[in-house]
Amino acid sequence: MSAPRFVALGGGHGLSATLRALRPITTEITAVVTVADNGGSSGRLRKEFPIFPPGDLRMALAALCSDDEWGRNWAEILQYRFTSEGPLNAHAVGNLLLAALWDRDGDPVAGLDQVGSLLRTVGRVLPMASIPLDIEATFLNDGITSHVSGQVQVATAQGVLVSLSLVPENPDARSETIQAIRDAEWITIGPGSWFSSVLPHFLVPAQSKALIESTARKIVILNLDAHPSAHGDEFAGYTPMEHLEMLSSYIPQMSLNYVVVDSLGLNDFSELQARVESYGGELVVANLRDSSTSVHHDVEKLTSVLAHIIGKSLVG
Repeated sequence: MSAPRFVALGGGHGLSATLRALRPITTEITAVVTVADNGGSSGRLRKEFPIFPPGDLRMALAALCSDDEWGRNWAEILQYRFTSEGPLNAHAVGNLLLAALWDRDGDPVAGLDQVGSLLRTVGRVLPMASIPLDIEATFLNDGITSHVSGQVQVATAQGVLVSLSLVPENPDARSETIQAIRDAEWITIGPGSWFSSVLPHFLVPAQSKALIESTARKIVILNLDAHPSAHGDEFAGYTPMEHLEMLSSYIPQMSLNYVVVDSLGLNDFSELQARVESYGGELVVANLRDSSTSVHHDVEKLTSVLAHIIGKSLVG
């Protein structure tokens, strides 16, 4: 039996967790990564070069590195950050490597593939759009409307989301990304910052259209915590129900087959289950937390849940 073909949508640590969870299940993985980061090393490189923010793309490559000494060593090097008093401080080696390849050759996908070959990655890493992007959003907080620009600023903003947009609007998608979605048998969405890593995927018209038309089974992996994180700088602040409703509002025509939620996230899952079933999907409740941190998904637990979903589908 051939390995199931997966496309994983997201960015940052959430996408990295999903990719690491998928690796024991299949070798056919395509990570589609948000390209709007404006913070840290990526933000500094974007100010100097007209390139994709490399950070989330680098993390996805490291998550898919070959599970041998070669791959693990290169992944560690890729993630290594300089410590200095000068301009290299906090830059990740992988960010600089990707920036160098893109600056030399001008083809972002070719550069990603080249680093993937170096790491002997399982699968492929592709950008969400054909050009670097920025994210803007409007929030309503205690009756006050605020306009926020930048991925970091949007991810950490508090209040009710009123609107979310990309700059420039309606960007083109990469043909490689669209083909991967068309070929996929399974598509995962999340976890991650819902505003800056998940919802932006549905603001790229060609990608949104491909997702709606795709016959692949869609698995939404909801975030663990509905409250502001004390351990990170991203604001969660929304319930699993609200995250799901936002997803539906931005791409209402897309079918959902499974929604995965942590068993400690709610006391009563009946309302969420009813909403998932109204979308034609099935709610999967499981213990997904990493006991050492409680704010991150446990990769082995997530692997078990995803494998169960695939097996259940094959039996059905």
